[in-house]
Amino acid sequence: MAIVVKIGGSILEKGVNPTIVEDIKDIFGYQKLLLVHGGGDIVTEIAEKLGKKQTFIVSPEGIRSRYTDLETVIIYTMVMVGKVNKEIVSALHKVGINAIGLSGIDGSIIRAERKKKLIIIDERGRKRLIDGGYTGKIKFVNADLLNLLMNNNYMPIIAPIAVGDEGELLNVDGDRAAAYIAGGIKADKIVFLTDVPGVLINNEPILKMSLSKAKEIMPKIGFGMEKKVLASIEALEMGVKESIIASGLVENPVKSAIEHRNGTVISNE
Repeated sequence: MAIVVKIGGSILEKGVNPTIVEDIKDIFGYQKLLLVHGGGDIVTEIAEKLGKKQTFIVSPEGIRSRYTDLETVIIYTMVMVGKVNKEIVSALHKVGINAIGLSGIDGSIIRAERKKKLIIIDERGRKRLIDGGYTGKIKFVNADLLNLLMNNNYMPIIAPIAVGDEGELLNVDGDRAAAYIAGGIKADKIVFLTDVPGVLINNEPILKMSLSKAKEIMPKIGFGMEKKVLASIEALEMGVKESIIASGLVENPVKSAIEHRNGTVISNE
């Protein structure tokens, strides 16, 4: 069995946390690991420095996401693959981990269907139909390639960009990419590292939650966390045993999460 760890962009903004690196090194000594990373805020910062203002949209389900036109998907790929991914790989190599940096494009690790149209809620609260741009709905994960790498003692580090049916670059949500990868490789657990201590209800962290409870509270959760809860639900429905949404700012964040000492544990139980 393997563990998938999703490192949120909020954790990466100030560089790769040495505590996380050492924690990952220790776990990798006895457990297969695969990392998926975010970095959306870094993309936004660099895109706007390049003069490309970023637009964010909200779906009828309350999911907030980046609107990705052609110019944006090129910048997104450049930053995620060329900067964020390689910085993580470099930090892991420094402590002796045989990390291999990839994106969903490489080996068709993540294939997605380009969304033709998107339904959004505009600033007046009305539903609107807009062009889908270069956003993808994940439909396939190349689990064979990922398992081949892990079985040969490599740690895949995946940037969440998918390849479309016509070979086009597609933006896919990092949390949901991690969920689909976890389901594809039949991971035992998935850990989402973020900058808060778990799922908060009335500013209080929830320690444990059933799948049905997660579905019930998802509409009540604010932007950012709602994607992690949705991704947790998807991972569990694809056979992952448990999802942990945890703080990446504590000591030994991954180990403490999988030992249920850090974050919110969501399971089928």
